[in-house]
Amino acid sequence: MKHYLKKFEDQIHQRPNQPALCDYMGASYTYLDVATLIEQYHRFFKAAGIEKGDKIAICARNSARWAIQFLAVNTYGAIIVPILPNYLAPGIAQLIRHSDSVLLLTDPELWNQLSNESLPQIRGVVSVKEEKLLWSESDQIVDAWNQREVTDLKPSKVSYQVDFHSVAIINYTSGTSGDPKGVMLTYGAMSDVVEYCQEHIYNGPETIISMLPLAHIYGLAMEFIYPCCTGFTIYFLGKAPSPSLLMKSMQEIRPYLVITVPLIMEKIHANWIRPHLSSRPAKAISTVPYVRLSYYKTLGKKVMDLFGGRVNTIIIGGAPLSWKVESDLKKIGLPYVVGYGLTEGCPLLSIETPLGFAPGSCGKPIHEIRIDSSDPERVPGEIQSRGPNLFVGYYKNPEADAAAHTADGWFRTGDLGVMDIEGNLFIRGRIKSLILSASGQNIYPEEIEQELSVHPMVEDSLVLERGGKIIALVYPKSGVAPHIEKEEDLNAFCEGIRDATNKLLPAFSQIFRVELVDVPFERTAKGTIKRHLYQ
Repeated sequence: MKHYLKKFEDQIHQRPNQPALCDYMGASYTYLDVATLIEQYHRFFKAAGIEKGDKIAICARNSARWAIQFLAVNTYGAIIVPILPNYLAPGIAQLIRHSDSVLLLTDPELWNQLSNESLPQIRGVVSVKEEKLLWSESDQIVDAWNQREVTDLKPSKVSYQVDFHSVAIINYTSGTSGDPKGVMLTYGAMSDVVEYCQEHIYNGPETIISMLPLAHIYGLAMEFIYPCCTGFTIYFLGKAPSPSLLMKSMQEIRPYLVITVPLIMEKIHANWIRPHLSSRPAKAISTVPYVRLSYYKTLGKKVMDLFGGRVNTIIIGGAPLSWKVESDLKKIGLPYVVGYGLTEGCPLLSIETPLGFAPGSCGKPIHEIRIDSSDPERVPGEIQSRGPNLFVGYYKNPEADAAAHTADGWFRTGDLGVMDIEGNLFIRGRIKSLILSASGQNIYPEEIEQELSVHPMVEDSLVLERGGKIIALVYPKSGVAPHIEKEEDLNAFCEGIRDATNKLLPAFSQIFRVELVDVPFERTAKGTIKRHLYQ
């Protein structure tokens, strides 16, 4: 297996003047531009005393410069720690501290919400938006920054030497309270996923739009690292796209691959596909087989034209896809697949090509998957995996690492599934309490419950998902509920709790509705709420 950084190096040698990393309607960097900036950062790191294996955190909005700084750290041999910028500042600071990062790459606006006092290990802060040093603890850092310039870099001289088995990335899967879980992923794990994608998805220069969070391993691996190592030109939207922005960019860029999440496909389905399938003409011809098939084919072509007319494969992952949506995608002939994975799998565990994809499944395993069940084809059991793409442990969390593996060394996903005789994997549910939002974000109910617990009117709470919405069940403080007699007063009371708590939460984990319960929650012998009773 070839190191993925060597594959990236090949792109610099073979197509130095091709655009590599671009901001949609903004800056554009060729492969040689990227290599030159990487070399400047390497000089800065070395002069600043950064060593291989040191941790460098990056917390900023998606952009071409985010990608360049990631590659600079990655090719230097330091460990990159991507952090979602939509966490609250105290949570971001906690993850930076937990990771032992010595440098921070961030946006100026976010740095203004943090402070060097809350980050005692940080020796310098560099802007992601522009070439600017935002803060330093010493003259050494300032001098290193001022002496980093590189000119006339020859593509043939670019060479990246980083140990295959070293940790490349620490990606946090849990949120910002409790015991953070930093997934340690090696260069070898990422190389395995890149190689698989090149062999089974596409291998050659093309175009792609990056719309997913780069701080999440799904977007990082599938929309950035794999394409960048394959010679793609990548366009970064920079924010979660609205359907109109996405369609506009698709029309202009005409991507070959689309990597997305259910939320985006559901919006496209609601805005373009379903209205056509539900129209009066469509209903009128639905009973005429040949006419119906012709109509579906024509509609499928119109949708593909909305995507720019060149899309070969649409990969959907990060959360479950509604069967209603999937059946319509299948009906009109879109070349889609639904994949499955976790951060610990870098992130792929299963996927397929559109031609071989079984509707309702998550494809076939990219390596080994077993179902911990007496009858894996019919009785759901825990999905367990092993292979070279898997993580090597949780950073500073051996207890979580031990709990995540079976006695014989298989990774426990915490998900339930079955696998048919042809090897197609079907997800049947989740063992963990983790909620996956439609946009692919991990939402931990316990964190929301902790924020609810600080409200003066909340005695106890339980957070769950209903119909894709986050619902908080609240047992109020003693004596509160009897004084609420009118329905409008009850609604105002619940909305007050919701609004106050949402101010403390990231945008992706906002509570949709608060409901009061009139008796305490049932608990186990060890004091935890019996969650299954309230689903």
